[in-house]
Amino acid sequence: MTEHQLVVIGGGPAGLSAALSAWEAGITDILLLERDKYLGGILNQCVHNGFGLHRFKEELTGPEYAGRYVELLESTAVRVKTDAMVLSVSPDRTVRYVSPADGCRTVHAGAVVLAMGCRERTRGAISVPGTRCSGILTAGAAQRFINIEGKMVGRRAVILGSGDIGLIMARRMTLEGAKVLACVELMPYSSGLNRNIVQCLQDFNIPLLLSHTVTDIIGDRRLEKVVVSAVDEHRRPIPGTEQTFECDTLLLSVGLLPENELTRALGAEMDPRTNGAAVYENMETSIPGVFACGNVLQVHDLVDFVSEESARAGAAAADYIQNGETASRRTLTVENGNAVSYTVPQRIRMEAVDQGVQVFFRVNRVFEKSAVTVTAGEKQIARFKREHMAPGEMERIFLPEKLLALAEGETITVSAEEAEA
Repeated sequence: MTEHQLVVIGGGPAGLSAALSAWEAGITDILLLERDKYLGGILNQCVHNGFGLHRFKEELTGPEYAGRYVELLESTAVRVKTDAMVLSVSPDRTVRYVSPADGCRTVHAGAVVLAMGCRERTRGAISVPGTRCSGILTAGAAQRFINIEGKMVGRRAVILGSGDIGLIMARRMTLEGAKVLACVELMPYSSGLNRNIVQCLQDFNIPLLLSHTVTDIIGDRRLEKVVVSAVDEHRRPIPGTEQTFECDTLLLSVGLLPENELTRALGAEMDPRTNGAAVYENMETSIPGVFACGNVLQVHDLVDFVSEESARAGAAAADYIQNGETASRRTLTVENGNAVSYTVPQRIRMEAVDQGVQVFFRVNRVFEKSAVTVTAGEKQIARFKREHMAPGEMERIFLPEKLLALAEGETITVSAEEAEA
């Protein structure tokens, strides 16, 4: 068994940012493990622009954004092992991985950062009825085939779900010469960013059918038709509303799931709202010395926010290595209130708060003029105005230390409400 100060699992934007941040904080013995052959993660297949506006103050493609971080990492002495699959992580921070170069290896770390990213939900997860023919892919798989493998996946397509990858693939398929017949969304609102609805659907006259879903798949060897129906307020198909689209491809953009098999096996406390680990204000999980960040913690909209969050996790891991475990006499629990789906972090150790804490959350319906309120018991300690909020767009608020100190009891609640007239 070899020893390292820090082991980072995942070489996508989260892992790269965490490793770089820890290095800048003075940790010189860092091992980064990535299961793919190249660093960069999902960014390598995101050839569209729109990345980096917050982090680098300019518009970059996914590979360009990843390349910036890879170049920064190459200027350090961080040890990188690609094509290395992590098999397990134990509570004492023992990491076991396997690779063609090293075989099966075991390493022990002073701290571990979990940055494994997320994966797509598949047809089996949503139980779409119909035949099991070819031509049905997740949007991310189609993106990889087109942008990395150089293979076209179809010529007439329907997209189920309006997540950002699905919206982006509607545009990409169109630019490659395919006909995208419709984007079908079960909910009465899109789950993607508004800018992607405009740039990827409206600019190409691709219809977005809200409150609709696929109710049948028809085809023998290859997909031939899909049947789409409107749904009621309970998301049940309405008889008599069926539309049939003749197509050879159905792309699924029906949600992302944090890749947390390692986290669960580790025994870390999980949050069923995010499907990620429950973390403290510094991204530390319930296992001391193990930190989580990026899409393995919560599914983000913007990679810039992934980098920011992961830098915080890397710096916190460095502090743990250098100064030991954080002690706290008072811990606040952060809960979701009215119209809020989840909050991250889930706990705040008051003694560990320096200037304040940034809280991420999502609302569960569309708001126009609105307000975000933070309460402790019956007492409101903060209120933030918003012009627009939607489930597809992550929100964040900053709670200064002096406001947190006003909290009575051990719980604070984040809620959303319509603005007062």
